[in-house]
Amino acid sequence: MIKMNRVRKGVFLIPNLFTTGNLFSGFYAIISVFNAEYLIAAYAILVANIFDSLDGKVARLAKATSRFGTEYDSLADLISFGLAPGLLIYSWALHSYNRLGWIAAFLFVVCGALRLARFNVQSSTSDPRYFNGLPIPAAATTIAMMVILDSHILRLGAEVRPVLILIMTYLLAFLMVSNIKYRSFKDVNFKSKRSFQYLVWAVLIFGVIALEPQIMLFSIVVLYALSGPVAGPLKAIFSKTAKQKEEVEPEEEFDDIDEDDDGVASHHPHR
Repeated sequence: MIKMNRVRKGVFLIPNLFTTGNLFSGFYAIISVFNAEYLIAAYAILVANIFDSLDGKVARLAKATSRFGTEYDSLADLISFGLAPGLLIYSWALHSYNRLGWIAAFLFVVCGALRLARFNVQSSTSDPRYFNGLPIPAAATTIAMMVILDSHILRLGAEVRPVLILIMTYLLAFLMVSNIKYRSFKDVNFKSKRSFQYLVWAVLIFGVIALEPQIMLFSIVVLYALSGPVAGPLKAIFSKTAKQKEEVEPEEEFDDIDEDDDGVASHHPHR
């Protein structure tokens, strides 16, 4: 019995170590912001995202999910994807706006905290295929990729950068606390057999990402952030159109009218 208890404790330790890696990456990102190393801070947020995506999967595979792990993960997410990107966008782009700048950064942090709290409350009752609002890791990744893209390619000036980041910050904060649905991709079964074409497309996608990683990764996160507001209205339009088509009864067309020997006209439907 003692041996089994030790094994059980060891199993629960594994996912929490990944969560600790998430928290460490977020803390390191904050230290990098204080040292004005904004590019390193952005990369640290991306590393935190990798740890965050692994801890839940490891916990489910090891059957080591617990309430403690859920709460610990939320606290780590608030540091890595709320506080760290909030300080990053203020120090990197919004400090020239003074009060308006730190209010925007604080709005990003508080909306991220509200998003995490709502997710914990609704996780047992909501549809696992969709997220209610933009996930906070996606919002933080958008900020981090914007810093990386600007450092390598865009080179935005001191006049353009604050305006663009201010608008982006308010949009991301709104999307996090909105009721817009986002795909979680938890229903995708990667273990099932797929057509050979899927493998070809996957190789092509990886090749394009490797060709221009900054541009492609930024495009992916931006497209995901925009997928919620765009997919909802499109889905409503398509469902309304399909419903209208079902309500309209198809009419038979008759183009051939022949007369039988007794003079009675017979109709032949058009085929």
